[in-house]
Formats: sequence, structure tokens, C-alpha cells
Amino acid sequence: MASRRVELGFAEEAAEAWRLRSEQFPCKVGGRPAWLGEAGLPGPAELQCGACGEPRAFLLQLYAPRPGRPDAFHRSLFLFGCRRPACYRLAGPSPGSLRVFRNQLPRKNDTYSYDPPREEPPHEEPICANLQLKCGTKLCRVCGCLGSKTCSKCHKAHYCSKDHQVKDWKAGHKLSCLQSGELDVVIPDHKFLFPEYEIVIEPEETDSSNVSETEEEDQDKKELTSAANTDEAPDYLDETTLEAMAKHETQDDKIFQKFKEKISSEPEQIIRYCRGGEGPLWISAENIPQETDIPNCLCGSKRVFEFQIMPQLLNHLKVDSLGESIDWGTLAIYTCADSCNRGNHYTEEFVWKQDISSTI
Repeated sequence: MASRRVELGFAEEAAEAWRLRSEQFPCKVGGRPAWLGEAGLPGPAELQCGACGEPRAFLLQLYAPRPGRPDAFHRSLFLFGCRRPACYRLAGPSPGSLRVFRNQLPRKNDTYSYDPPREEPPHEEPICANLQLKCGTKLCRVCGCLGSKTCSKCHKAHYCSKDHQVKDWKAGHKLSCLQSGELDVVIPDHKFLFPEYEIVIEPEETDSSNVSETEEEDQDKKELTSAANTDEAPDYLDETTLEAMAKHETQDDKIFQKFKEKISSEPEQIIRYCRGGEGPLWISAENIPQETDIPNCLCGSKRVFEFQIMPQLLNHLKVDSLGESIDWGTLAIYTCADSCNRGNHYTEEFVWKQDISSTI
């Protein structure tokens, strides 16, 4: 994923779990994060929801190396989101429910082979979740993030927060805590992780039959003028009024219609990736950021649009309920134009959340 053409991502059931491990440099949704670099992982405070204070869950990651950049030979982006639907009510810049991080490594590093990952499965398939990095860092039993807290009784179980320690205690650790044997043979379902899928990437096929925006506007004017000349149209609608009506009535409709037409050939797409090229495909005329709304990176460089997450992903997350559900129109991710190297640590980037207009 590195060209200026649009590439689409689709969620598919992972036929082989080993393909979603860190050493395979996966693109995936849900489950536990397949961390890239093992240094400088975001801590519990960074993964705490800015709205409710609870730990965010891993939502998805994309492997997006930068050709020609030796220090970004391996490069991944990680998005985390709160599990509470109420925390998604706010739209706009980096809502508290969401946070995205970037990490990158040179080809020669202390964690992965210099050669491409193997295409055949490993000889031994692990029977439990990987809760320890190669460097020895322990991960939370519930979410797979940095586990800085330890069970005071068995001193074997690690957690990112008190909240997740309580979840694990109620889910079975209360009984298995002081039992002999391997603690991590079975990890209970804590009802916290999002469902796990592999993200399959394909180039978007261009459609030369699409008309330009100017052509669409001309057609709209013709249709309005034609309607004004019929017996059903009031005789006081002059051209200025018609144009004002067209802008008022069709601005949001046009953008939403363009959105629908653009994705109509591949309606199941969950990712649109185009770093440094085509901007986001907005779903509404409301709450579109200006250039000044996108903050610069900590290094001082501007951030550029890299990819967007489509509302179709929500169908795979199983977040629908009889009450309020997690929702968005689209999530646009902006990253450092220089993809700066901050010592292999995880660097926060920028999320813009746009909701579907209430007028659509």
C-alpha cells in the first residue's frame, strides 16, 4: 500500500490465524493488535478513552511501508476505539473515542528477519494468545496492549488497567489464579475485543463512464429549469431563486450521491487508501475539515490524508443493539507527510470523524 492510486480494503474471515501475527506484517480488523515495533508501545493513559475514561479496544491496523525510505521499510498504522456507543456522539477532530498511532522500522532490526516473511505456516501452532513480545514485554490478557499491572496473587497475569483485571477475574481468573499449570492455555472471552478479520487489499478499478462534477451541475440546472417551465412550478421562480434552491437542496445530496456512486461497484469496501493522492470520499457536506483543521505533526511537518474507514466496517464489528450503537459516516486518517522517525516509538497521528448528515 504505497501508490497514489486508490486501493480498497475488504474484511475477510482469516482462514489461517498465523497470517495475522506480527511477523507476517498483517492488515487486520479486531482481535488483539499485532504490534510492529516492540519499543515505545502506547501506554494505558494513551489508550484511555477521552470521553469515558475506559480503555479503548484495538479496532484495526494497516501495513503501509514507504518505498524509498530505509527507516520506514516496515510501517504500520494502528487505530483504537472505545466500546461505548455514547462516546461516538461527537464528530470532527480526533474525537475522544478514537486514537491512531504510527510505527515504523528499518529492514534491518532486532525483531524481524531481513528476508520477507515465510509463506508456509509454522511447525507449531500456539494454543493460546501471544501475551508476551519477543523482547519480554508482557501484554494485557484482555486487550493485548501493554500490561503494566500484575495480579498480586499469582504474579503471572498482566493487565493494562484495573478495569481489565476485574474483567479477567470475573471471566475465570478468580478460579485459575492459584492453580498449577500454564495460566495462558485458555484465554476466556471477555466480550471486549472486536471480531477479528483479515483485510485484503485490491486496487480500485477506474470507471471512465463517471461524469464530472461540472457536468452534473449543468444537468441539475437543466432539470430545475425544465421543472420551472411546467404547469406544476410556481411562476415566481426566477433563475436566481432556482440556483439558490439548487445549492440549498442538492449540496448534501450531491456529495452523498457521489459517495454512493463511487462505492456502488464495490459496496463491501471497508478501507479506501490513497496516501498523497486523492483525498477522502466524504459522505456529507457537513463537517468537512479545512486544511487549517488538520494539525501538524509533532516534528513540525504537515499531515496528509492517508486512508479512510468506511461505514461498512460497522457491519463486521457486531456493534448494533436495540439501544445506541457505535456509528460513523467515515473516519479519515491523516499522517505526517515526512513519516518522521521518532526512535521507533509509536507516534500519534490524526483522526477526523464525519457523521452522516441528518438531512440525508
